[in-house]
Amino acid sequence: MNTSTIERMAAALRTAAQEGRPISPLRDELAAMGVDGAYAVQDLNTAFHLESGRRLTGRKIGLTSKSVQQQLGVDAPDFGMLFADMELAPDEAIAVGRVPQPKVEAEVAVVLERDLKGEQITLSQLMSAVAYVLPAVEIVGSRIRDWDIRLLDTIADNASSGLYALGTSPKKLSEVDLRTCGMLMERKGEVVSLGVGAACLGHPLNAALWLARKMAEVGRPLQAGDVIMTGALGPMVAVSPGDVIDTTIAGLGAVKTAFAAA
Repeated sequence: MNTSTIERMAAALRTAAQEGRPISPLRDELAAMGVDGAYAVQDLNTAFHLESGRRLTGRKIGLTSKSVQQQLGVDAPDFGMLFADMELAPDEAIAVGRVPQPKVEAEVAVVLERDLKGEQITLSQLMSAVAYVLPAVEIVGSRIRDWDIRLLDTIADNASSGLYALGTSPKKLSEVDLRTCGMLMERKGEVVSLGVGAACLGHPLNAALWLARKMAEVGRPLQAGDVIMTGALGPMVAVSPGDVIDTTIAGLGAVKTAFAAA
């Protein structure tokens, strides 16, 4: 694996984020190193951010939609890191430029009350470790110009992470059917996205279980208090300055995300 290439791409992504100037796709340079190389870029930036004082507070899962997997030619999700400064306060307006090329998608957030360590984590172990679930909206962004991404681009770019907003009424797993919960996203009364829990790998807990196992495998096991963003329930929607997005997930509640005017 070419260390200098990985370091250069990691630095280019950080510069793109700092300056708000998306860069060309990375996939051609990463092709020879494959998925491992793309995660090496992500890992290098994770280490950089942790050393700079940012705090890791969870993980996000991407590519949970079968249609998106087919589009990118993959048969499994990917993951990215969540940091404390990515979580929005209730009703916090999102400043223009804070997320590059922003889009929104509705998700189920899972919050843990116990660590998930060791190999061969089971569904029952996962469920017993869940404190509560919440409706959530992820504001995804891409440091890659024009969202011209394939698998290696998004993995290297921390799974196209940006910010996320959580609902404020936690629910126990026993209080909601995450597989059948319907999702409605509106902008100024216009429906812009519809979905259901089953769109996320058949059930949001399937996605959370995949992530728990993967994190144990790569040596970053999930811990008590971690937030898991389990993946989109419906199509993501591009947003512009001044937009207000109202999202409701049946049985879970609502989340409002507002984008400051230009």
